[in-house]
Amino acid sequence: MQHKCKITVLETKVFPDLQEKYLANPQSGPCPCFKAGQVFEFERTPENDSFYHLGKGTLVGDGDFPCGEAWDAVSRYVYTALQGGSIMKSWTNDDRMMIACCNDGTRPVVFKIERIDVPETDEEAEWLARQDFTNGKDNAYTG
Repeated sequence: MQHKCKITVLETKVFPDLQEKYLANPQSGPCPCFKAGQVFEFERTPENDSFYHLGKGTLVGDGDFPCGEAWDAVSRYVYTALQGGSIMKSWTNDDRMMIACCNDGTRPVVFKIERIDVPETDEEAEWLARQDFTNGKDNAYTG
């Protein structure tokens, strides 16, 4: 089975009070690199290893993953997804998904990271159809 990873920008936040208190430019505003709704798709094949190339060419519609700090925050989840692993077992309501954000504390970007399973045979497709990746409060990891 092959695996891909999709990152969707859910939202961008800005904390003007923290920017005013701590930044060299107190009017920095929201992150200029990402916009809500953007989608990035990663794969790891001999023809295209977008993980190794740090997100080059992953923006759907053309473009690159634009920020090293955000990449540092999400890359471990992307790698896990591309290997077929559970991104965050029992933490989210689906083991194939994680909600994460970048490291910028005054203007964080919130990402939804999803593992996409791509069966290569009928047997893999049948196996995948029988799986239940959902989690609920009874089996949730709470730290």
